[in-house]
This record gives sequence, structure tokens and C-alpha cells, in this order.
Amino acid sequence: MKIHTEYLHMQTPERREIVHITPQVEEIVRRSGIQDGLCFVSPMHITAAVYVNDLEEGLIEDIMEWLDKLAPVGPDYRHHQTGEDNGDAHLKSLLLHHETTLPITAGKLDLGPWQRVFYAEFDGQRRKRVIVKAIGVTETGQAG
Repeated sequence: MKIHTEYLHMQTPERREIVHITPQVEEIVRRSGIQDGLCFVSPMHITAAVYVNDLEEGLIEDIMEWLDKLAPVGPDYRHHQTGEDNGDAHLKSLLLHHETTLPITAGKLDLGPWQRVFYAEFDGQRRKRVIVKAIGVTETGQAG
């Protein structure tokens, strides 16, 4: 069994932003040499999310509007009594997923035809990390 770990460094120019990261994750899987296994992707921050969905601009806008309806930006979160102003960011990250695990088959991410990987930032404009951990075998049926 082989384990390969890399980090993506994210710093979004906007406080709230969705970033398509499929190409970066695919490249990490390629560098890992793993032929059959799993790829775990997770933001290492509590105000960000990683999720899988369609790369379609209208849908991305719909997701942001949906999140704003469920967890609007506002001053009335109890969390704000601590001096923070990002209560909505914590709730939005819970709604979209804190991590995703993807299959690796024949050395590549094994995604459905429209599936893509996204990093969702809800309290950005500073440097953050996303862990990408590939676990599996380097040759089908054999340990690495």
C-alpha cells in the first residue's frame, strides 16, 4: 500500500469564491503513481469546503445563492459575539461538505462524465491549504 500526500495552497482574491481544482487533483494523482485506490481531498480550514458537482457557471451561481439563503451574511450569529464576523462561512462549509473521497482507477481519477472537484471559500483573502492524499497500490493487485 502506498500513501502520497500533497497540499494545494489557496488564496482567493474574493472573500467568497468557488475554485475548480480538478486539474490540480488529477496531477497529484498522476504524480503519486497510484494505479488503484482512493484520493481524499479536504480543506484544512473550517470556513471552506470541497465538493463534487458540475462545472457549469449557472449552477455555481445557484449554489452560492442557495447557500446565501440558508446562511446569509449578517451580524446576528452568536459566533459574532466572539469578535468574529464569519458565522455564515462556518455554516456554509457544513452544507457543502468538508471533504470528498474519489476513486482512482488505472492511475486516474475515476469521475463521472460531469463530475468535477471544487474548493469553496467562504472567508478568504488569506493563504489556506487543501490536503490531497492518494492511497492505494502502484500496480493493480500489488502493494507499492
